[in-house]
Amino acid sequence: MNEIFFEKKIKILKKKFNSLSKLISTPEIIKNYKKYILLSKEYKFLYKIINYYNNLKKNKTNIKEIENLLKKDSELLELAFLEKKNLFLEKKKILNKIENLLKKKNYNKILMELRAGTGGDEACIFVEDIFRMYTLYFKELGWKYDILNMQQGSIKGYKEIILEIEGKNVYDKLKFESGVHRVQRIPYTESQGRLHTSAITVAVIPENYYKNNIKIVLSDLKRETFKASGAGGQHVNKTESAIRLTHIPTGIVAECQEERSQHKNYEKAIKVLRARIYNSEFKKKNELLSKKRKSLISTGERSEKIRTYNYPQGRVTDHRINKSIYYLDHFMNGKLNEMITALQILEK
Repeated sequence: MNEIFFEKKIKILKKKFNSLSKLISTPEIIKNYKKYILLSKEYKFLYKIINYYNNLKKNKTNIKEIENLLKKDSELLELAFLEKKNLFLEKKKILNKIENLLKKKNYNKILMELRAGTGGDEACIFVEDIFRMYTLYFKELGWKYDILNMQQGSIKGYKEIILEIEGKNVYDKLKFESGVHRVQRIPYTESQGRLHTSAITVAVIPENYYKNNIKIVLSDLKRETFKASGAGGQHVNKTESAIRLTHIPTGIVAECQEERSQHKNYEKAIKVLRARIYNSEFKKKNELLSKKRKSLISTGERSEKIRTYNYPQGRVTDHRINKSIYYLDHFMNGKLNEMITALQILEK
């Protein structure tokens, strides 16, 4: 579980739980049967999470007491070590229960950003290849996706593609895709047959993270309109329907030109901006907490090389779990389940 925003998330849920506890007992809600049933389900969900969290606090207190005992009483050393081990196992189980509840409730919608890194035109082409791979995977699972922004490369491919994806357990499956994806192959522009190495970055952010944690004040935004360039039909280069938003306090920029409507482009650009501000804050906090315990499987470091796609060998390797699959064409056609399942198993 991502522990950086965990306490903040629990604080929000506790506040919501306390408000709901008062609201659900009011005569107006009791008289409205449908609303009462709806709020009762929400109440039960929050009650479970708060209860698990209280157990987690007790667990932490017990761990501290055992650690103090280890410092003072050497005679009970073996027994205390065993108790400490059991408490850490209990802590892991409680955290997993909380995470599973939150997944079921909130993590069925994400934002995914694909961006060309080192490698110039070849990196842009690989962005398009990875985009195709993911969309075939989405289709297989029945997930819906919406393109928020596409920025074309100078020759082929895309410098950037931003998607919003919705479906059952979408974050649970795609969270491992965040990081650097490296490709080794001979580019179609290479006349001497030399092998090139390029890279792209992928970021995966649950909608709940940036929607609830990032508040944008309109006075902090600089809004610009411009003519769309690239795919988009007759309106391209004729109307200023494209939107560019700059968040003045951070300097972070987001733009969208996928829709004919300026209003729809604005709505999409706001989503992208929220996600980018969240991602920027996450990276800063993660750097401060880098010395703390890290999970076995990384799910958030965009700077970390996670996977290599080696075309001459027909191999894709995930470096976090040292797993290679030797049917790259199959993998690039959206058959990701074997790799994703392996990552999920090792995380547990």
